[in-house]
Amino acid sequence: MTIEPLSKHTPLESFIKHKNETGMQCGNYSIDIPELKEGEQYRFHFDATACVGCHCCEVACNEQNANPDDIKWRRVGEMEMGEFPDTLQLFNSMSCNHCIDPECLKGCPTESYIKLDNGIVWHDDPSCIGCQYCTWNCPYEVPTFNPDRGIVTKCHMCVDKLEAGQTPACVQACPGGAIEIESVNIEQWLAEDMEKEGVAPHLPSIDITKPTTRYTLPEIKEGEEIRPADEHLLKPAHTELPLVFMTVLTQVSLGAFFALFLGQLLYSLGFNLPEPNLTMAILAFLPAAIGLPLSALHLGRPIKAMSAMKNWRSSWLSREAIALGAYTGLATLVAALYFFKLNGFALLFVEAVTLSIGIFGIYAQSMIYRIKARPAWNRKSTTKRFFGSGYVGFLLIAMVLLISNGSQGAIVLLAVTLLTGMGQVLVIFEEVMFYRHLDKEDPLYYQYNRTRILLQEHFPKVKKFRVYSLALFALTLPLFAILFTASGLANLAIVTLTVATVGAFISELAGRYLFYRTVVPLGLAGNFFAGNQRH
Repeated sequence: MTIEPLSKHTPLESFIKHKNETGMQCGNYSIDIPELKEGEQYRFHFDATACVGCHCCEVACNEQNANPDDIKWRRVGEMEMGEFPDTLQLFNSMSCNHCIDPECLKGCPTESYIKLDNGIVWHDDPSCIGCQYCTWNCPYEVPTFNPDRGIVTKCHMCVDKLEAGQTPACVQACPGGAIEIESVNIEQWLAEDMEKEGVAPHLPSIDITKPTTRYTLPEIKEGEEIRPADEHLLKPAHTELPLVFMTVLTQVSLGAFFALFLGQLLYSLGFNLPEPNLTMAILAFLPAAIGLPLSALHLGRPIKAMSAMKNWRSSWLSREAIALGAYTGLATLVAALYFFKLNGFALLFVEAVTLSIGIFGIYAQSMIYRIKARPAWNRKSTTKRFFGSGYVGFLLIAMVLLISNGSQGAIVLLAVTLLTGMGQVLVIFEEVMFYRHLDKEDPLYYQYNRTRILLQEHFPKVKKFRVYSLALFALTLPLFAILFTASGLANLAIVTLTVATVGAFISELAGRYLFYRTVVPLGLAGNFFAGNQRH
């Protein structure tokens, strides 16, 4: 029997070596694997009418790949419908869908995903840095982070078994024969069959990644409500503290640098304002210089952090790493120019270039989170609030101006700060109103509503602090600082501005903490007792 050869890029030898080293078990069940024709790839077929929810496929997959209990490449989701005594329990056993347009592949900054010639989406373990971006990007939450290895791992359809003419472990283990391997014509699947056979209850839209898994479902009455068995369970997402600090610090840095550039521009144009100085330049680049290295603490393999810049063609994470790295380097150069008192047009030009790159860097940073797999993040407000955090940098530079007797310049900058602070307040108000008036007809209502529940019931104190502190530190205290400065009460203005700056920074950290903890991803339904073990 002829089997379609794998791509020449397939690291099959390294996989087999890893299998031998880790003691993976390999069955010897032969099957008639369909020979792939041109335009075809392998896929899974799951028959929900034959699945009894025994979880044998999960166990077999873990045993085959030497994964610990909490690392599941295949999961069994549970759903319920009807009212007693007329009820139905529905299961969905899912591993990787080996999508035609995989988001994991496009988003991976290290190009660790490869779409093989036979359609299998392969993950190259050695090149992975453990950034976990693919675990966010995949709407099915298929890739899973293995903290023991410091990398992400996922289903590869037991490609070594297929090569040897054997079924994957999950297929072998299923007592009901609910899982099969098939070949699929990609063009026909996309044009005719995917909308009919690629859809199952409580799964994300097929338009996101164009999955290839074919489903056989029981007859479901029109209008029948199908409920995830774990709808009574809700757990906050991961804290992501390194990213909380990294994102806020880089955004504060950009705000401070914008204030520096604005001051230099107005001074160069002849306005009666103080010239920016070295202290301001240092305070502009320092938050980014501190924040960027913190992001490496999020990685499973921090030592390989530089390879995150590899996939700049399609990964927003790579673009962010490149842009913010360049911004921090150029901002340091600007500080050096102030140190050597090299001002004039050259300084202004370097600052303009640095600012432009920094703006793109923060935009790229926001686009990392504008992903369909996480609805609460995939909103314009994410980009707005990321740029809005820059008002803290304005406060920082205004405080330096006051201390150095640049009261007139401080008043101008504080006026700009009030405008940007008001913008941030409006963004947060918009978010509050959005979750207060959710549309139950919205296809993403389930995820949005669970985010609302997390905000209101799990983190009510943090939410209140965020709202009230933002109004206090972004608007009220800066306004008082302007009034004190205009009245000649410089010392009182400095104290007020210092409190506002520190408080505003803490407020932004609180807001970013909520941003990470209250996101509810798409994905399949979890099980009744443990929920969805991905989050």
